[in-house]
Amino acid sequence: MSKRLLTLALTVVTFGALTTSVAEAGESLVVRTDSGPVRGVSTGEYRSFQGIPFAAPPVGELRWTPPRRPEPWTEVRDASKPGPRCAQGPGLGSAPSDNEDCLYLNVISPAKPTHKPRPVMVWVHGGGFTSGAGSDYDFKRLALGGDVVVVTVNYRLGVFGFFGHPELGRDSGSFGLQDQQAALRWVQRNVRAFGGDPRNVTLFGESAGAMSTCAQLTSPSAAGLFQRAIIQSGPCTLTWPDGGFFPGVPAGSPYTPRAEVEAMGAGAAAKLGCPDVACLRRLSVKELVDLPLASPAFGTGLLPEHPATALEKGRFARVPVLTGVTRDEARLFVALYPGQPFTEEHYQELLRTGFGDKASLVAAEYPSAKHGSPAMAFADAMTDRIWGCPQVGTERLLSARTRTFGYEFADRNAPALVPAPPGMRLGASHGSELAYLSELAGVPAELSPAQKVLAAQMIQYWTRFARTGNPNGAELPKWRPTPKTQSLAPGEIGPVDLAAVHNCGFWAGL
Repeated sequence: MSKRLLTLALTVVTFGALTTSVAEAGESLVVRTDSGPVRGVSTGEYRSFQGIPFAAPPVGELRWTPPRRPEPWTEVRDASKPGPRCAQGPGLGSAPSDNEDCLYLNVISPAKPTHKPRPVMVWVHGGGFTSGAGSDYDFKRLALGGDVVVVTVNYRLGVFGFFGHPELGRDSGSFGLQDQQAALRWVQRNVRAFGGDPRNVTLFGESAGAMSTCAQLTSPSAAGLFQRAIIQSGPCTLTWPDGGFFPGVPAGSPYTPRAEVEAMGAGAAAKLGCPDVACLRRLSVKELVDLPLASPAFGTGLLPEHPATALEKGRFARVPVLTGVTRDEARLFVALYPGQPFTEEHYQELLRTGFGDKASLVAAEYPSAKHGSPAMAFADAMTDRIWGCPQVGTERLLSARTRTFGYEFADRNAPALVPAPPGMRLGASHGSELAYLSELAGVPAELSPAQKVLAAQMIQYWTRFARTGNPNGAELPKWRPTPKTQSLAPGEIGPVDLAAVHNCGFWAGL
């Protein structure tokens, strides 16, 4: 039950499929990949290729096996529409799918010819490792504003991507992460044909996509597949207290020991009446999709240790990293808690669940009267405990060994992703920065003139970093590397003390 609740909490920033095709808007064009030719579309302003297979369909006997190269083709393949979404149940704003044939990617780039290959940015979508698709994000503003090639990828989700079983050994719980590496290898082999530079690749993602990026940063088998990393709202050292992420979710982190993943998988198999993996592979998607198994495993061939441990020991790729959180991360999750509006009794009960005999200390530090309501007090406390202070720790560990730029997205008037319940303001909550970098589900967000300026500045920061490993540009407010953290808000860009903002002295003492 707890894994299901965590899934619900994390899927909230997943969006419906981007099914809009640009085929009607421009001329077609053909590019040859190492598997076969694909026909995309040019609008005159940008070029789009969608639904390109980067791996063979992981179906039948290939379910829960490492991704394989796709079968080659000779006829020109239509690439004007996205491929299917990976198998997933219904989420908040996310369409369900029963399709396991889903390992496709999308490429968008400026149409203007260039004599020099463009930097490449590979996006890993969020959705709690259980939902979403690369095609949910339209990055044409990023591609055009920064003169880069953007690749968005699908990867196996939920039980299909992160299932573990003793029979699967060191692959247990890592299939979704393996898919991401397969997409990065496709980029190495093919992106030059799309005008991209395979020697200048930035891996970036938000929420589960950021947590995936942390994993890839510490994965020995990802070495050399990317030269920079951007981690949005997924600190590598993120942990949460009992019930702090969502009611019923026990204390933990986004990554699970392989032995635990395999035990959960064996238990699920027994309940399904299956004595082995061969039996499980014969079951339908509908019989499996709701199994609450969706957490990347460590202690695997791909991820030998927890990313936080790898950072502490210095066992990660020495590539420049841009990493950050939003000012009010937890407000999005607390807005989805049952029992709205919160009462003071409910708030105190949540604190007792999460902090036991120290609950009164947290209540005194985050009184409802000071924060506006019991729900706001709890959300602000969880923002600091789960997101802000782990972000400080992540920046510290990264910057000890590689060039690191930290940020906090702080536009508290950002467009809301969900309606705010009574007694709450969403502020700069989890996922609120996404609309400043991309269209979500193909729909532009309604940004004020000042917010549009911030969006343009963020696109310049992100793409300058992708190009050079440094986000700074002559016309942009100076961004100093860690230990400084850059606050990003309309007309208010500048350094901020992240540890002070998020009360990390209190949490360290607790």
